[in-house]
Amino acid sequence: MINVIGLGYIGLPTALMLSSHGVEVIGTDYNKELVDTLRAGKTTFKEKGLEELFNQAVRQGIRFTTQYQKTDTYIVSVPTPYDKFSKKVDPGYVIKAVRTVLEHCTDGATVIIESTISPGTIDKSVRPVIAESGKAVNLVHAPERIIPGNMVYELLHNNRTIGADDRAVGERVKALYSSFCQGEIVVTDIRTAEMTKVVENTFRAVNIAFANELARICRHDGMDVYEIIRICNMHPRVNILQPGPGVGGHCISVDPWFLVGDYPSLAKVIDESMKTNDSQPAYVLNRIHEIMKENGLGDTRRVGLYGLTYKENVDDVRESPTLQLLECQERHLAEPLKVYDPLIGKDIVPDQYHDFDAFLEDVDLVVIMVKHDQIRQNWDKLRGKVILDCHNICPLPGTYHI
Repeated sequence: MINVIGLGYIGLPTALMLSSHGVEVIGTDYNKELVDTLRAGKTTFKEKGLEELFNQAVRQGIRFTTQYQKTDTYIVSVPTPYDKFSKKVDPGYVIKAVRTVLEHCTDGATVIIESTISPGTIDKSVRPVIAESGKAVNLVHAPERIIPGNMVYELLHNNRTIGADDRAVGERVKALYSSFCQGEIVVTDIRTAEMTKVVENTFRAVNIAFANELARICRHDGMDVYEIIRICNMHPRVNILQPGPGVGGHCISVDPWFLVGDYPSLAKVIDESMKTNDSQPAYVLNRIHEIMKENGLGDTRRVGLYGLTYKENVDDVRESPTLQLLECQERHLAEPLKVYDPLIGKDIVPDQYHDFDAFLEDVDLVVIMVKHDQIRQNWDKLRGKVILDCHNICPLPGTYHI
């Protein structure tokens, strides 16, 4: 039996995937409301294919509880927040979960940590807890590699990394993940597994920063950044990403800071790249100001942000650029802009709309922060509006860009 600890964006799909492929699974989470929702037969967030996977896992007998189980295999998938000032990861949730596992597990149990952690966290923070307990357990790090919006597919098809102290234990865990994973599974040591996950996300963050910085350079001299990127990408060894309003989610916007926090004198390029990405929402706010002046729009109450989530077609708002932009406004004591997102049903910010037509009725300037399919299907409703398109997707003439 596998006890999956933490039933959030990563833990729940992992538990469901294992169960639907014939593995006995019990999912544990301290959040009683979340567990009650799952027990009632409902998923706790929206994700393509998740409901079908949930129903399949239920038929296979998956169970949900707030209690840790006595078993021989655990998967820990709890949050790892970071301190915005020190840029260091907070392993507190992981440590607490491991400590509780050690109170319940059998000797010789395998504890698999899926949570994203900074390199060295297991040596510094997890091993001392295990040593203190006196329990003999096998420690494994198997960092998740999935993205909201495509979780189910990526769980099935993405390559995986298994970091283990003992090769034989690593191979056993590889066999467990092979029950559903069709990608290549590499077995290595724990430090390497820790580093590879962070490096993957850092690579993407640095390349996004390059695109955002390029957009600012081109804006300064009146050049079309999208045309320049298009032409440059015709070169066989060039693949520049697209600029955007900022970076969100709990991977690319967070993980690179682990390296900056742990290696402040070495991670110079990473540090500057993250500063560029973090300042992008403020740059968009300045573009809004420029466009308002150009069009004689003096009332900020007539400006609306389309999109609250950190990426298109998901309901995940963690570290979203829109929230970052609103926070920037708040720091300057400004009234928040109007906001609409078709995938967010509850109020999470002031002046949030839940009806697209009512939102458009009350704004003159629409800022496309997220490229949901919904707005792509409703361009006609935006005719007559001033539009700032942060993703270069709007076909209407006169559209402004970042």
